[in-house]
Amino acid sequence: MDEVAAAIADPVRRRILTMLRDAPLTAGDIAQRFAISRPAISRHLRVLRDSGLVRDELVGRNRIYRLDPGPLAELVDWLAELVAADRWERRLDALETEVYRTRRERRGRGPAEHRREHTA
Repeated sequence: MDEVAAAIADPVRRRILTMLRDAPLTAGDIAQRFAISRPAISRHLRVLRDSGLVRDELVGRNRIYRLDPGPLAELVDWLAELVAADRWERRLDALETEVYRTRRERRGRGPAEHRREHTA
């Protein structure tokens, strides 16, 4: 998961992944869409390939790159757990706030008023 997270940390690599989501491309096709050198694109592609996010295939003299989203699954699961845990934490905080508010209100009314409320 760390290797995948490191690979997608770079905005150029994220943009490459987005391009490959739409269609397989050669390194030249990818490089044409950036204002950086071909060797720099090759280094980005190597990082993506090493992380497993990109597969390549030699077709004639061209190397075709394809997205492989499989390695993202573990990272997606981990992120989903974080989001879910945060939601529960916020809900429990809201419940705690409501419990304290209700207790304050009951203390402010006094015992006689509290008894009338429950016997009515």
